[in-house]
Amino acid sequence: MSEWLVLSIAMASACAVVLTIAVLNNRRIADDDDPTETPDVIEYMTMMIGVVYAIVLGLAIAGVWEGRSAAQESVRLEAQALHEVQARSSVYPAEVRDRIRTDVDAYVAHVLDAEWKVMSEKGALTERGTELLDRVRADVTEFEPQTELEGQAYQPLVDQVAAADDARSSRGQNAGATMPGVVWFGLIIGALVTVGLIFTLQIRRTFRELLLAGLFSALIAFLLFLIWDFDAPFGRGISATAEPFLDLFPEATR
Repeated sequence: MSEWLVLSIAMASACAVVLTIAVLNNRRIADDDDPTETPDVIEYMTMMIGVVYAIVLGLAIAGVWEGRSAAQESVRLEAQALHEVQARSSVYPAEVRDRIRTDVDAYVAHVLDAEWKVMSEKGALTERGTELLDRVRADVTEFEPQTELEGQAYQPLVDQVAAADDARSSRGQNAGATMPGVVWFGLIIGALVTVGLIFTLQIRRTFRELLLAGLFSALIAFLLFLIWDFDAPFGRGISATAEPFLDLFPEATR
């Protein structure tokens, strides 16, 4: 199911529930009821709870966006490090250089063709990817420099492989959900309380009041959907992309 369809259903459902409750609740109100008699303390509490919940939502959105940005940065660092390995290996003998570049290409192809899908579905890396990166590491570390130029290139190449491995580990750590279950519990309960409190203000069946109630509930549903969508950096619509790999390794295809 498309995520935009999920968002549309969630917002429409939230509006429908709130408007239905508002209409049914309005039928129970007597004709001589005065909405201006709502105690000031209720209006104050509704406002304060809304402000607190807005802060919590803002922090949650900032947290999942930061996780998504960190995931994208780990992809960029990994791709850049592997690109440097290929470029700096040009000073090595042709046989060693070609082996390093072939193994780097094999690793990148595996990441794009297989590992990316596994990350999005299971939130984990693949053992095959680890084996291919270990092969690149062995190609680099097991070579014995014979000239001064090769000796100068050796340690930077080892460092770039280590940087790629570190970025890959970070990518794996960011592949799963970032929001704990207890936070989701608080967000959902907070949404129910915040939306529920608007009924204490005695909403009438006027178009303006019903419209505002519906829009408010739709906004809450949209913000919760946004947090849910960002919560899986590699698994949903607004997720980290493999563009750094595709830009630096144009011959690789997903």
